[in-house]
Amino acid sequence: MEVLKIATAGSVDDGKSTLIGRILYDTKSMTDDKLEAIERSSKLKGYDYLDFSLATDGLVAEREQGITIDVAHIYFSTAKRSYIIADTPGHIEYTRNMVTGASTSQAAIILIDARHGVIEQTYRHFFINNLLRVKDVVVAVNKMDLVDFSEERFNEIKAEFEKLVEKSNFEGRQISYIPVSALKGDNVVFKSTNLDWYKGATLMDHLESLDAEDVYNNGKMRLPVQLVIRPKTEDFHDFRGYAGKVYGADLSVGDAVLVLPSKTRSTVKDIFFYDKKYGKAGRQSSVTVTLTDNVNVSRGDMIVKVDEIPHIAKQVTATVSWMDAEKLVPGAKYLLQHGLHKVLAKVQTIHHKIATDFSGVETGVTEVSMNDIASVTFQLNKAIFFDTFEENRTNGAFILIDQQSNHTAGVGFIEA
Repeated sequence: MEVLKIATAGSVDDGKSTLIGRILYDTKSMTDDKLEAIERSSKLKGYDYLDFSLATDGLVAEREQGITIDVAHIYFSTAKRSYIIADTPGHIEYTRNMVTGASTSQAAIILIDARHGVIEQTYRHFFINNLLRVKDVVVAVNKMDLVDFSEERFNEIKAEFEKLVEKSNFEGRQISYIPVSALKGDNVVFKSTNLDWYKGATLMDHLESLDAEDVYNNGKMRLPVQLVIRPKTEDFHDFRGYAGKVYGADLSVGDAVLVLPSKTRSTVKDIFFYDKKYGKAGRQSSVTVTLTDNVNVSRGDMIVKVDEIPHIAKQVTATVSWMDAEKLVPGAKYLLQHGLHKVLAKVQTIHHKIATDFSGVETGVTEVSMNDIASVTFQLNKAIFFDTFEENRTNGAFILIDQQSNHTAGVGFIEA
């Protein structure tokens, strides 16, 4: 069964957790014990309705404050497909968690409170989804029950969001607008008579119709070698296989390939999945391949097709989402982890900070603070083989690790 990965986004109290709880409840995907816990907690709080936000807020602090802090991953299935929803926090100080949640998503739901309309966090959340090249964005205008299910108010918010889209480079991807009331269930899974002026699909029907093609399909095959397999048993004495996950495009027996960084040329001899052989490995497949030549391949090397060589350089420029309390400054050194590689990276130049409302850039900056997004050039002590993020989402991204604390300080999306 195909899987659709979705990230939610929205400001505090826009109703992300409630929306997800409503989806689970109306699709009958909620366990009996979870439903009983929600009913019990709702009664204790004196609510005359079920507080579905409790379905996803797992931390004690979340339940006490009624907010989302951590990224919660929710799994459920319908008759058509399986879903993984990343419920990401709305507070500005947890925006870095939203980057994490949206980084592997095929679609995103941006919630907007119908009373408040487009606000600062809406800009930031759409900017991040645009930055991460999320291909389907659903703008769910929530709490329509609090504005008397007004078509005029919905159209005002839609027009305001469209102005934001016009400022972006959101091309070749899809944006949809759906009015909902997560608390009451209007237009989430079932059509609402309160919103009879809206002729489109419900939120769930729309999600069911989306193309679940994975986000890593870009036509260029990348196979980072996770493990070199040498059984040295009597039956497999001369076996030498290279295990890893295929990204970007399919890999077939007979394909001419290069091993990086040595640039040694060979041909794919066999493709194994457990103990079975296949003629082709689809992208996202975890396989073991053998080559026709006895070449030197190590963990961390990358197998690519001969006519699809990535960039190889000791300097990269990237859009960086900064996540650390310690500021990024020129001359600072970090461990840059790109796939399996960890190399020493020095901040060479901070080119500019990027405004998340698409209003432009701020030049002449000397530091990058938590939740800032900036264009930065790094000098590396070893060359890496990379693509731009637009070319390949896996091979075009990295994380920066603080050497003292070992914390993830930032995430980078390679520009060049």
